[in-house]
Amino acid sequence: MSLQTDFICSAALTIQSAIISHKPEIETLDQAIGDGDHYINVLRGAEAIANMTDELASLTPDEALNKIAMKLLSTVGGAAGPLFASLFMGMAKVAKHNGANTTLDIAAAFAGGVQELIKRGKGKVGEKTMLDVLVPVAHTFIFSAIENKSTTDICADIKTAADKGLESTRDLIATRGRAAGLGERSKGHLDAGAKSCQVMINEICDLILKSNT
Repeated sequence: MSLQTDFICSAALTIQSAIISHKPEIETLDQAIGDGDHYINVLRGAEAIANMTDELASLTPDEALNKIAMKLLSTVGGAAGPLFASLFMGMAKVAKHNGANTTLDIAAAFAGGVQELIKRGKGKVGEKTMLDVLVPVAHTFIFSAIENKSTTDICADIKTAADKGLESTRDLIATRGRAAGLGERSKGHLDAGAKSCQVMINEICDLILKSNT
């Protein structure tokens, strides 16, 4: 598995479509314990990236990821813009340094992106945020790549990690973000940011599997 810019462009279009089709779920979750603008911000970011595929096409993968980060910073409001921008900046940095020619390279780039996001948001697993999906997915991706599993098995492992991470947020009490003000009342709800990440990760895995057939 290697990361190519044409795949990044395909992923951008796929994610835009997925975010639109999952609007009812994501919006409902955010309205329950958030401020109601998470879906709008994520959709704005997904549309902005999908609309720049022509200018990304001629770039190297790390350049494309960095350009996406800059676009997210300038177009997405709230906490989501800087956080997702940090994810892509971190991925770009590692991809430029290591290359993105093997499955382990890609896993390392994703893990580096998640670390940049953590650095920016100063969060951790267990606070009922997108990190409850992103961190276990990053760990799973790295370990599955080190074990030299097939692409099919790696995608299955990643999707399982994303699904479990999302479900884990249901019984957590939010201690970060707008939902933190609800205290105990945030328990029993899935986190909207975690749901958005789970949707995007599952869609990208399906796209990888489709590209390999």
